[in-house]
Amino acid sequence: MMKLVVEVISTETIKPSSPTPRHLHHYQFSFLDRLAPPVFSPLVFFYQVDGNNQEITKSVEIASHLKRSLSEVLTCFYPLAGRNKDNRFVDCDDQGIPFVEATVNCPLSQVIKNPVPAQLNKLLPFELDDPQELLLGIQFNSFECGGFAIGVCISHNIADALSVFTFVKSWAASTRGDRDLVRVEFASDRVFPPRNSSGFQPRSGITKENIVAKRFVFSASEIEAMREKYTDYSTNQERPSRVEALSAFIWSRFVAATKAESASADKLYTLLHAVNLRSRTEPPLPDYSFGNLFRMAVIFPSLEDTGDSIVTQMRDSKKKIDKEYVKKIQNGNEHLEFLKNRSEKIGKGEMVGLSFSSLCGFPLYEGNFGWGKPIWVTCAKMTYKNLVVLMDSLSGNRIEVLIHLNQRDMDKFDSQWQSHHATEVAHAIHGSRL
Repeated sequence: MMKLVVEVISTETIKPSSPTPRHLHHYQFSFLDRLAPPVFSPLVFFYQVDGNNQEITKSVEIASHLKRSLSEVLTCFYPLAGRNKDNRFVDCDDQGIPFVEATVNCPLSQVIKNPVPAQLNKLLPFELDDPQELLLGIQFNSFECGGFAIGVCISHNIADALSVFTFVKSWAASTRGDRDLVRVEFASDRVFPPRNSSGFQPRSGITKENIVAKRFVFSASEIEAMREKYTDYSTNQERPSRVEALSAFIWSRFVAATKAESASADKLYTLLHAVNLRSRTEPPLPDYSFGNLFRMAVIFPSLEDTGDSIVTQMRDSKKKIDKEYVKKIQNGNEHLEFLKNRSEKIGKGEMVGLSFSSLCGFPLYEGNFGWGKPIWVTCAKMTYKNLVVLMDSLSGNRIEVLIHLNQRDMDKFDSQWQSHHATEVAHAIHGSRL
């Protein structure tokens, strides 16, 4: 297994270039922000610099350029430079964020050729499960070849995935010298005013013990075969999307690997998919709205449900997350009681859930800081049990999948996966693991 040796050479605090006005010093967390898990959301952007064509090529110069533009963009994203106070509000006092510079003991190509999720965590500035008061951290990693990777950690207490990309895109534009920065709107607490969330444990499912992360890559032909397999031609429904088909396939393998133990204990299975709420509010919110503006579509499939049935259930569940659903979150406690009940069942071992977070269709590869677009974007090993993250590849034809299970379930999943691979290869429905 590839083992990265990453040496930190400096850490600097970057503050906004202009002070935050006093009337903006108190940034209120929304109701949904308070429900978010207290972890950092990680992303790593990899860049290959061509020294013959770029004006700025030395890593020290690149880092200096990034720090200057980061200071500028933090003026717009001022809450990120503040401090989280008891998960209730941010004290936007411009204390700044840590910018770590590090060197890596290999060329960038070696990491991309043989990526190991757990090793990629070394390219990040923080441990992911303990954000405390900090809301943002950056780590600039320079490789032996001159390439570099930017590790970004933003606290989930303040931002969902789309918000993270909004920040990165704006920072990249500032670094390029583009004065027309990506707009940002802090309206989360207005749309979802804070309410009492006592009794809910947002750390449910967060653990570092025995969690294994493995990466799989699916080609366009493999995904197309899954879409065909899970199409129910007896109905007039559209064919499954790429994410729907791949989710159903992964779910079927997960159930096959764990159902014997779960069925004997009479446990309840759940499948969850993160859904963006921005277009589902009244009026709709722009994509550049910042905060935790998502919820989970939940289904409770039986162990006998087939792939096409899973797809139908996922679609029906997502359709229910509409404007009326959003109003219920805004005006009542029904959603909070559901979360409390689910958290309690998971804690007691009565429920087995698999959560999907799809970044497919997100602007993963738009982070051009002036040295071209990233050649690879990925997350790292997360601190969540039973989590699946899906991401488009650079070409857009493949989907990369990062699966997190405990060691025992991963051993079963891997064994069952390999067995299924052997029997289904003729149909091109298999995962090609790197």
